[in-house]
Amino acid sequence: MIKEVDSLLRLWAQEMHSDLSKGGLAGGNMVAMMMESNGQLIRGRRASRAPLESSLDIELIVTKHLSADLEKVVREHYCNFDIDMRLRYAHCGCGRDTYYQRLHDAHLHIFGMLMGTAA
Repeated sequence: MIKEVDSLLRLWAQEMHSDLSKGGLAGGNMVAMMMESNGQLIRGRRASRAPLESSLDIELIVTKHLSADLEKVVREHYCNFDIDMRLRYAHCGCGRDTYYQRLHDAHLHIFGMLMGTAA
């Protein structure tokens, strides 16, 4: 695993996919927040919980640029951290070694996208 990518993915999961980010004001999406408030961006209502730009970049990379297998492993690993590892492997349809190889491949791909070296 790449430690920097691991840290970014943990932050992404916390900001975009945890219980703290759900509910009210469109989950922190600025455009959706403005739509909910009739075109007014009222920062005081959710500014402290709005996602960081890096989390938005990670969301885009995970949802649009990773293969289905890699996306599933990333979501299982970072969004379902309270579930037993054997259940995670089963949900991804692979064994332990394949799971961690896919996670590593996802880290490499994300790192490459963030650094501008991946296509």
